Amino acid sequence: MSAVSRRTLLTTAAGAAAGVAVAGCGADGGVKAEPPPRARKTGEKSGGSAHREPERMVTLIGDGSTADTGTQPNQPVVDRLEPGQAPPQFVIFSWDGAGEVGTGLFPRFLKLAADHGAHMTFFLSGLYLLPEAKKLSYNPPHGAPGASDIGYLADEHLKMTLDSIRHAWLDGHEIGTHFNGHFCTGPGSVARWTPADWQSEIDQAKRFVTSWKTTTGWYEHDPLPFDYERELVGGRTPCLLGQDNLLPTAKALGWRYDASSPGGNQTWPAKRDDIWDLPLQLIPFPGHRFEVLSMDYNMLANQSHSATSSDPRNYPYWRSQAAASYIAGFQRAYETNRAPLFIGNHFEQWNGGIYMDAVEEAFKHIASLGQKDVRLVSFRQFVDWLDAQDPAVLDRLRQLQVGEQPPGGWSEFLAPDPAAAGAGAGDTAPDPAPGTGGDPGTGTGTGGGTGGDTGISPALGTVGSTT
Repeated sequence: MSAVSRRTLLTTAAGAAAGVAVAGCGADGGVKAEPPPRARKTGEKSGGSAHREPERMVTLIGDGSTADTGTQPNQPVVDRLEPGQAPPQFVIFSWDGAGEVGTGLFPRFLKLAADHGAHMTFFLSGLYLLPEAKKLSYNPPHGAPGASDIGYLADEHLKMTLDSIRHAWLDGHEIGTHFNGHFCTGPGSVARWTPADWQSEIDQAKRFVTSWKTTTGWYEHDPLPFDYERELVGGRTPCLLGQDNLLPTAKALGWRYDASSPGGNQTWPAKRDDIWDLPLQLIPFPGHRFEVLSMDYNMLANQSHSATSSDPRNYPYWRSQAAASYIAGFQRAYETNRAPLFIGNHFEQWNGGIYMDAVEEAFKHIASLGQKDVRLVSFRQFVDWLDAQDPAVLDRLRQLQVGEQPPGGWSEFLAPDPAAAGAGAGDTAPDPAPGTGGDPGTGTGTGGGTGGDTGISPALGTVGSTT
C-alpha cells in the first residue's frame, strides 16, 4: 500500500474488518459473501449484531488512509409519515472526542449498540489521529503550532482509535467531527473564532483523518473504509461554543446539521441558515426544581461541581440520578410530543465511571421496551428522516411544546386536512413532565430541590466537554 498515492482501484475483501471482534480489526480477509439484510425503517432493530457484508470494491484515497468502499452498510431505509400517523420517538446517543485510550469504552458502547441493532454518532477529534511527534503539523487559529487543550494520544491508543472508528462505520454508525484542539477559554477560545478560523480548523481535522498513514508511517494498516469528504456532514463544537460563526462555513461545506447549540428544549428541531439545528436539551433532573442539559458533563457539574474524583459514597446516588434523568427525558417525550431526545457523552471515567454506567442503563431501558416506534439512530440518519417528511407536517410538530400531547391525538393532529388538524389546537394545556422531582423548566438552580441541590443552573456556564 505504501506505493499508492492516488485513488487506486483494488479488489479486496474489505468486509474483513466488519467481522472481527469489537476490540480490533483482523489482518486476514477470508469473508464469505452473504446477501444484504432486509430493508428496515430508520432506526428499526436489526435483530442481529454481527452481520458480515459481501465483498466490496475498495478505492484507496490519497495515501491510503481512507478508502471509498461504496454505500455504508447497515443503514436503514428512510420512511415517510402517513397522514395521521404518530411520529417515531427518535433517540440519538452521541460521543464527543471519540478516542479510545485503553479503557475499553469505545468497544463497550459499540457492542451495546450492536446487541440492540442501534446506531450512534461519534464526533471524532482530528488530533486523535495525529501522533504527538507530529503535533507541530497542527496550526490552531490564534494559537501556537501544536497547541491543544486535550493533548494527543499515545501511538498505541491512536491504533485503538483507528480500529474502533473502522468498526463503527462498518456497523452503520456516523463519524462526525469534534474539531481539533478543544479551546474553550482565553483569547483563542472557539467562541471568538471567525468563519475563516472554522474553515481552517475543519480543513485540518479532515487532513488529520485522511493522512494518518503519512503522519504515522503505518502504511501496512487497513484504511478507514469511508471517504471522509462525503462522510462528514455535521459536528459538535468544543464546549458548545462558536456556533454562530461556524454555521456560514458549515453551509458552504454542504453540512446538513450542527449539534453545537448551547442548549434547547425537548421540542421538534428547525433549521438555522439551511442547516438542521440539533441542540442538547434540558431534561428533568430528579430531586431538583431545575432541569439539566442532556450530557454527562452537565450531570457532573451539577452533582460534584465539576470535580471528576469525588467522595465515592455519593456515586451510587449520582449514578441512579443521572440514569433516571435520561429516562425521564425519554418518557416525557415519548408520552407527549415525541420530540427527539439528544444525549451527549464522552469516553470518560469521571467519578468512578458512574456516567458511563448511567448512560448504559438508560440505553438498555429504552431498548428493552421493545417499542417499534422507538428508534435509536445517528444524527445523520435522523436528518435523513427529517428531510424525507412533508414540511407542513414538521411545522405542525414544531407547534407542540415541551410535554404537550397532540390535541385530539395524533390521528387528528396530523390529519391530512390542516384545518381539521388545527381544530382545538392550543386548547390543551401541557401535561406535567413525569419524573422531574419538582417544578421543571425554571433553569434557575436556586429552588429547594431535594437530594443535595447544587444550585448550578443548566445554563451555558455549565455546558462543556473536557475530554
